[in-house]
Amino acid sequence: QVQLVESGGGLVQAGGSLRLSCAASGRTFSNYAMAWFRQAPGKERELVANINWSGSSTYYAGSVKGRFTISRDNAKNTVYLQMNSLKTEDTAVYYCHARIATIESWGQGTQVTVSS
Repeated sequence: QVQLVESGGGLVQAGGSLRLSCAASGRTFSNYAMAWFRQAPGKERELVANINWSGSSTYYAGSVKGRFTISRDNAKNTVYLQMNSLKTEDTAVYYCHARIATIESWGQGTQVTVSS
């Protein structure tokens, strides 16, 4: 099971950009499908984007498609979320998630706040 640590969150104005990083421990990172979820106050946690083990396949929620890009560097055991054209409704805690078969891990989350 991998351990995940997110970074890169912060406060940004609407229209701005942030890049989140998720560093994973362990030698089997490349075997995991990775994803970013987010949870806004009073709302359920939702999937933002995911990426397969090789990076050849990605998925985006409709609300972020065209603005966010998920990528991974298996040599660095890191997955990224590039967020452009941020909106106030993107404000949430963003969580990194790793999954292989029935094994999954979550990071502690990083706060993203978009001001108007």
